[in-house]
Amino acid sequence: MNVRTSTSEWPWPGELDALLAAPDSHRLLLETDRVRVLEVVIEPGAREPEHTHRWASVMIVDRPARIRYYEHGVQTFESPIGNTPQPGPKASWMDPEGPHSVENIDISPYHALRVELRDPRQSTR
Repeated sequence: MNVRTSTSEWPWPGELDALLAAPDSHRLLLETDRVRVLEVVIEPGAREPEHTHRWASVMIVDRPARIRYYEHGVQTFESPIGNTPQPGPKASWMDPEGPHSVENIDISPYHALRVELRDPRQSTR
């Protein structure tokens, strides 16, 4: 579920942040008061724990894989069978995401970079 909300109205607990709730699939590459860059890796057959992304972001997928997407534990999307990814990285805009998880149902790893645009009014330094 994409959630459009200001950071002061974020309804989910901090423990659901991707780095805390799903550390096996999210790795911090850079963090400032304005941006946070995460590397996202989901191995074949793995399903991430439920987690959130508080800030809008740009998602750059350089190794796509077939996935199942779950919101609050309920499957809401599955990549079509025979879906052949186009070569090269693909970038897309992502609104903040409430509790969700992703399952890799492919035979190859999923890899992406997620550039989260933090609210500059919420300084971490």
